Amino acid sequence: MKKYEGKLIAKGKKFAIVASRFNEFIVSKLIEGAEDAFVRHGLDKDDLDLYWVPGAFEIPLFAEMVADKGIYDGVVCLGAVIRGDTSHYELVSTEVAKGIATVSLKLKTPVIFGVVTTDTIDQAVQRAGTKAGNKGFDAAMSAIESANLMDQIKG
Repeated sequence: MKKYEGKLIAKGKKFAIVASRFNEFIVSKLIEGAEDAFVRHGLDKDDLDLYWVPGAFEIPLFAEMVADKGIYDGVVCLGAVIRGDTSHYELVSTEVAKGIATVSLKLKTPVIFGVVTTDTIDQAVQRAGTKAGNKGFDAAMSAIESANLMDQIKG
């Protein structure tokens, strides 16, 4: 059996981050984590572009526009949706997840879901670089691995 898996080598690749400005105090930490992962794995900082969007709901639209440019090996989507007192949380988190998956499937490009969805601000903080690690870092790692596996599949 021949085995295929992505390598964690970002050198020579180009990535984009689409990040939600809403809950920026959390999202900025996710961005820092993603940038750290990319640089640690050989990406030149000039090969990483950041696109700020108003909120998490806007991420799929802009992720599609960015991925459709055809210049990126992967797009990392970062945001923070924190539960409040209304049903807004469910609506936003569900549509963002579906939207990001749709973009990835439609464009055949790794578009990585790095949006933290939590019940509390404390849980979001934990996922942005404290107890639960940094989900931005994790998303960047997925992007690197996926881009390299995609190269193998495309030949």
